[in-house]
Amino acid sequence: MELVKPDHLQELITSFANKDVYIHLETTNGSYAAHFNESVFNAGAFIRNIVIKFELGKVAGDSPHRIGLKLPSGWIYAQGITHYKLDEHGRLLMAGLDAEGKLAVALEISETPFTY
Repeated sequence: MELVKPDHLQELITSFANKDVYIHLETTNGSYAAHFNESVFNAGAFIRNIVIKFELGKVAGDSPHRIGLKLPSGWIYAQGITHYKLDEHGRLLMAGLDAEGKLAVALEISETPFTY
């Protein structure tokens, strides 16, 4: 993955607009954070292989970036995106990595279901 180049990432997101696409979105502060430190509140969210059709995708803010996908009835939003890549399967993978390189947020878009 490479650091976000907003203009390039914007082009990639736009290429998925107005198509049926699969979304993977997750946030985490560490799946075992509470195990290592009982005072840490462990929270996260996860959706996978939800089919949507967004009409507008937007990269906003300075790094870490905000990514918004506008649907007819609302928004999907990810805050904290720092890295991205278009993989060999044509999937757009976006991630927010903390200072230690650990995943904090992921937003992925694909024209085929995620199987990994």
